[in-house]
Amino acid sequence: MKTQTVDIGECTGRILSTAIFRSGGRKLMAKGHMLRAEDIRVLQLEGMREIWVAELDADEVHEDHAVCGVASEMACGAYEVQIVPGGRANLIATQNCCVLVDEDLLRQMNCTSGLVIATAMNFSLATSGQRIATVKSAPFAVARSDFEGSINMLRERGPIMQARPVQDSPIGVVYCDPANGDRARTMFEPIVRQKLEKFGVHSHIGVAVLESEDHVSRAIQYLMRSGVGIVLIASTTAPAGPDDAIGRAMIRTGCPIERYLAPVEPGHLLMLGYKDDIPVVSAPGCFRSLKQNVVDLLLPPMMSRYRISRWEVACMGHGGLLTP
Repeated sequence: MKTQTVDIGECTGRILSTAIFRSGGRKLMAKGHMLRAEDIRVLQLEGMREIWVAELDADEVHEDHAVCGVASEMACGAYEVQIVPGGRANLIATQNCCVLVDEDLLRQMNCTSGLVIATAMNFSLATSGQRIATVKSAPFAVARSDFEGSINMLRERGPIMQARPVQDSPIGVVYCDPANGDRARTMFEPIVRQKLEKFGVHSHIGVAVLESEDHVSRAIQYLMRSGVGIVLIASTTAPAGPDDAIGRAMIRTGCPIERYLAPVEPGHLLMLGYKDDIPVVSAPGCFRSLKQNVVDLLLPPMMSRYRISRWEVACMGHGGLLTP
């Protein structure tokens, strides 16, 4: 790329190397703008005779073309691309969605020269209109080899990010206690309501039962017949694992344990299982307060009908200390 001062009449098709401001201080044209014939006329009316411009070499790609190309290839789902002056493309959610990120591919892309990508956190909830990622280029231009290498990598291994729309299925909650299920409902329901409201869920189907294998399994079955998309189990005890009453009830329902124990504090006694595609989550202690815990991390992907694997739960250890 060559930069030089040239006569205003010879600037068409070249790139502004510096921003241009009107005499009152208002920006007229941004740095990196590709000059067109109509721009030249505007600059002449402003009394300009020479300006500082850049001209791309044959092996370079203009910054806007580079970021737009990567932004269009890097994601799927409910998003749109907005180009911003200065070699930037923003990805904007078009629906309430869960953001899923391939962190290994993101790191590899960010090792490529000329372009960098920043995203929202993996498993985070985004509302419609929220920026969920941005792509930024080096000033003015990107080497064609770097751009094409990035595009090829995305087409072979992508996407880096999914914007999975949140589904409307209701959430079911089993409130259970060894002596009186209504005690668990009284203790936990206000917290459950407030926790779900953070994610835009303003009602849920609650069932209060004794904490026994038989009662809990029948409650899970009832909620699934009611059409819920997620089952949460809020118990007053701290189960020891898959062999306790709740673990046995999940298995009896045809819901094998996908993962027991999470590297997250609070929430390490997590039990996660699936009945067909419906997640069933036991997280003792996580409904006693509104402090962030493992349930808050799992709700967005579960609400978007994403099946969380045992490996993905294991990966939550980095940053899993939620209460220092």
